[in-house]
Amino acid sequence: MYTIKEVAAMLDIPSVTLRAWESRYQAVIPQRTESGYRLYSQRDVDDLRWLKEQTEARGIGISHAVRLLKAGREAAPSEKPVAAAPGTPEQAYLQLRRQIYEALLEFQGERAAGLTDFGFSVYGYETMFHEVLAPVLVLVGDAWENGEATVAQEHYMTHFVANRFHALFHVFPVNASLPKAVCFCPAGERHEVGLLLFSLFLRRNGVEVIYLGADTPEEGVSALLREKDGIGAVCLSLTDRALLPYAEEVIARLAGLAEGALFIAGGSAFSDWQSPEGFPVRLHRSGENPARWQSWFSAVFAGRSRLPGRMT
Repeated sequence: MYTIKEVAAMLDIPSVTLRAWESRYQAVIPQRTESGYRLYSQRDVDDLRWLKEQTEARGIGISHAVRLLKAGREAAPSEKPVAAAPGTPEQAYLQLRRQIYEALLEFQGERAAGLTDFGFSVYGYETMFHEVLAPVLVLVGDAWENGEATVAQEHYMTHFVANRFHALFHVFPVNASLPKAVCFCPAGERHEVGLLLFSLFLRRNGVEVIYLGADTPEEGVSALLREKDGIGAVCLSLTDRALLPYAEEVIARLAGLAEGALFIAGGSAFSDWQSPEGFPVRLHRSGENPARWQSWFSAVFAGRSRLPGRMT
């Protein structure tokens, strides 16, 4: 056990700050001696060290940092916070992924939100999306297909994760010189993990994204292309190979409505796709590896500019 003077010296946190964190935010509640002196356990010290790191190194407000700490404790009361989990980063991602998935499976939205906020503060948005939330969506889809999750559970979990993706769309500024992109999965395709990740990637690079999501009827995309100016990229994702002939027909028809637009296809169904003879549009593929998207974007997308109603 440590006195407040010892903790202040160890962590370089003034005693007055430790008292304020305790009284205002209930950050750490130390034990008291019969005389009223504070005594801090090693766990208290570890928690205070983590809070200091969040406020100083990551710029998070103390009230928010305390909420994240408590969310981690509630999610795994017998464990250390996720950020302090032993082992490799991959093991920490796996642990957080499992905790969020199990919380969503039980419709525990507040717990899942707390864990997700915790992860964003520790790992940042890109790592959190690629290493935790995107795999959660994959788990959800697999569980639904295997009969391990109900339709209600699948909808609830997918909606939760998708909302987190969309929340970041408005964080990044739009580059008005770049073409707008419409992103969708053709009718019948329910897996939108790759589409979400790629759409967020485009948005981060300044592209205004019109996200239509999974299982989108062709009529809706066609109407959008007729009515909306400045759309210079049509992005679709497909994992179900049985839908590939239909997707080719959709692309061919949409190409007539978006002359000069860049057509981009992703998803495992297009991994070894060969253009049929007489196909009316060149289909660009960014690749399945997100690490290569930036070089692809610079080479294929960034050089295109937007003019009212048409592409140059």
